[in-house]
Amino acid sequence: MVPAVPSFSDRPKKKGPRLWRFFLLSLAVFSAILLPLAAGAQGVRQNTVRAQDSSAADVVEMAGRAIVNIKTEEIFKSDPEEKKSSSFFKKYFAGEDEVEELVENIGSGVVLDPRGIIVTNEHLIAKAINIRVKFINGKEYEAYVLGSDPEYDIALLKIVAERTDFPYLTITPKKIRVGEKAIVIGNPYGLSSSVSVGVVSALGRNLRIDNKIYANLIQTDAAINPGNSGGVLLDAGGVPMGIVTAIYGEGKGIGFAIPMDDVVTILSEFVENTPRRPILGLFIERQKEERKHYLYVNKIINGSPAVKYGFLVGDKVTEINKRSIRESLKLQGVVRSIKKNDTLQLRVVRGAKKYTVNIDVADIEDYVPIPVDQVLCGMKVSNISGYPKFKYRLRDRDGVVVVKVFAGGIGMKSGLKKGDVIVKINNNTVKNNKDFDTFMIEGLRRNYILYQVKRNDSLFFLPVKLDTLL
Repeated sequence: MVPAVPSFSDRPKKKGPRLWRFFLLSLAVFSAILLPLAAGAQGVRQNTVRAQDSSAADVVEMAGRAIVNIKTEEIFKSDPEEKKSSSFFKKYFAGEDEVEELVENIGSGVVLDPRGIIVTNEHLIAKAINIRVKFINGKEYEAYVLGSDPEYDIALLKIVAERTDFPYLTITPKKIRVGEKAIVIGNPYGLSSSVSVGVVSALGRNLRIDNKIYANLIQTDAAINPGNSGGVLLDAGGVPMGIVTAIYGEGKGIGFAIPMDDVVTILSEFVENTPRRPILGLFIERQKEERKHYLYVNKIINGSPAVKYGFLVGDKVTEINKRSIRESLKLQGVVRSIKKNDTLQLRVVRGAKKYTVNIDVADIEDYVPIPVDQVLCGMKVSNISGYPKFKYRLRDRDGVVVVKVFAGGIGMKSGLKKGDVIVKINNNTVKNNKDFDTFMIEGLRRNYILYQVKRNDSLFFLPVKLDTLL
């Protein structure tokens, strides 16, 4: 008898399908709990990112109103055959051997005082004959140089206006840390802020650009866009850390800024106090021999403290107040730090001999080089009267006329010629020799001198540089 084959329904039921259904049900429940948690975690992350972006946007919105566009005009000298046809150039006046044209430069600046005091880079205004600043709201003003320091590449401008409620940034003491967030804001075009975000990459960097030494800089990887020079480097909370100054042309994504500590030093000197530039009376030149840096004395002002203390042309100054002369040493910063009645100590090498010279600071703080035109500028000026007025056929009443230009002097290097009439110095009207001396000394202490000159029927400007004076 063949056993009956059981039907499907009669087969014994296995436990597998029950376990499988239980597994699927458990998975569904687990997923229902897990997925919302994962989504929640993702949402927290997104919210954090949005909060960070919002924070940077808030900083930019807050600080952007105090960042201005700076537009300067300066004279550009070129060979007539190389004259450019760009719309940015226009004929100013021509000499026999060269063409002088007016060129525009743009940069940024930061308002640090509601009275309209702006900090920017010295290299932007060093040769400027006209300066205008423009806010993000489109309002535009004229400005003049309040003071500058070429060694720090810092300049202070003052807006020509009676307003005392300009938007400004407050400087707060801060310890900067490598790796912290950095925000760069500039205003290269006067219409809107140029913003980039990165981190502080390094501190205390020294850099040489175009034969100029930048020392103690903050390095950042935040992009430095064209025209952002003079803008501000902020932390994540909007606290100013530095003033953008230079781009390292050989590397992408490397920018630098001057620490705000250095800015505060210059600001306090030119805004809170009457600037006093101690003058020893040495015209110096930085030189280097076998890795050793020194200051070479190439000229001494007659009657200056330098003569009293026995300096000679050819002397080499190797130390100032026991600080060795290095490429990155800020000379004016060292001299500026000396308090009155203290001693300025110089280490001098003359031939095979070494000397230590102790100088009473009162001697160099109270010294004024007179006559300014001859001892500083290498020229001689005269009141517009008598023979000079007749010789140069002048009709002017105010001003001083250049009657002699000494070879190799600053006057010749600046482009002055006999018969030129200096009518203004730093926007101050010059009426006579006394005014010339007064405004020159004031400009010397502020590290900025700009002549307005009349030659025949033409009016033009000439920047005068005296950076090599110690």
